[in-house]
Amino acid sequence: MAEHFGDVTVTLDDSFVATVEMHRPPENYFDLDVITALADAYAALDAEPGCRAILLCSEGKHFCAGADLSGRRPSNSPVPGASEGPDLLYREAARLFAAETPVVAAVQGAAVGAGLGLACAADFRIASPAARFSANFARFGFHQVFGLSVTLPDIVGRQQSTKLLYTGRRLSGEAALAIGLCDELVDAEDLRRVAHTLAAEIAACAPLALRSIRRTMRAGLVERFQAATEHESAEIAWLQTTADWTEGVLASREERPPRFAGR
Repeated sequence: MAEHFGDVTVTLDDSFVATVEMHRPPENYFDLDVITALADAYAALDAEPGCRAILLCSEGKHFCAGADLSGRRPSNSPVPGASEGPDLLYREAARLFAAETPVVAAVQGAAVGAGLGLACAADFRIASPAARFSANFARFGFHQVFGLSVTLPDIVGRQQSTKLLYTGRRLSGEAALAIGLCDELVDAEDLRRVAHTLAAEIAACAPLALRSIRRTMRAGLVERFQAATEHESAEIAWLQTTADWTEGVLASREERPPRFAGR
């Protein structure tokens, strides 16, 4: 099986693993179209008897560098899907969390901002030492997005999550492994192979039992994601009216430290 869903390709092999790959190199910026494509791919794979696990990966230098703040694209808000309406994007994103097939993400380069949110939607993250994980929203005057309010604490705990969100610090692959943000650290050239090996190990289990266990382990996650994104959107709405928001976007485009005024 080999299919295209917009900028996403799906290849199913004889180990019952589907490789779902984003093709927006080098940054693989995040928007409504790519989330819809991923959700459509996941839905198709849920209905495919030959798929029991998903390997999520990206073409290019970065797994997902978040939203495009460069100003080069028509939609350059730090809120993915802002031009179409974040509610629409989050309805599509909720479909990722509602999918039944386990997901292993292979993270190379940056998983930053909303890109970190996408990585945290997976069950497991395999990374290389050169990977960079960052919830850098506060550094640019923003609030976290894509349900990181619930997924990040679930993965690394409330204290580590709060530290990451308050400081916006960047974590190397080693630092991410130390706090459990990634599950394994491997050389870049082995990244997909090792991620596929884990996905194949999962896929070798009884498929009905596997889905049953996953439903138990992720019980309530879709509902918590929906509640979190509703709250996140409300916080973003008022922050967008502030001077600090404007300065944060401008500083990102100009690749300089922001000069916040607290207003």
